[in-house]
Amino acid sequence: MPGPRRIRKGEPGYGRKKFVVKGTYKGKSYTVRFGDPDLEIKRDNPKKRKAFRDRHNCSEPGPPNKARYWSCKMWTSKPVSKVTS
Repeated sequence: MPGPRRIRKGEPGYGRKKFVVKGTYKGKSYTVRFGDPDLEIKRDNPKKRKAFRDRHNCSEPGPPNKARYWSCKMWTSKPVSKVTS
């Protein structure tokens, strides 16, 4: 499964969302755009990371064709370079 990448200038969602993921789930293709382009992800702060993951119920992120799944994946303790492609 490919990971999220930043939305490039000229693509749908540029300026409105930060990341895009394309893939297939249960035989159907999907495109998910997520993330606020004006906000910084403060995932290096353990308190903020825990609060985000609790607030979004990241222990059960749901299917990969939803923005919550990918947003929770971005807020893991893994380096962002390992999550994005």
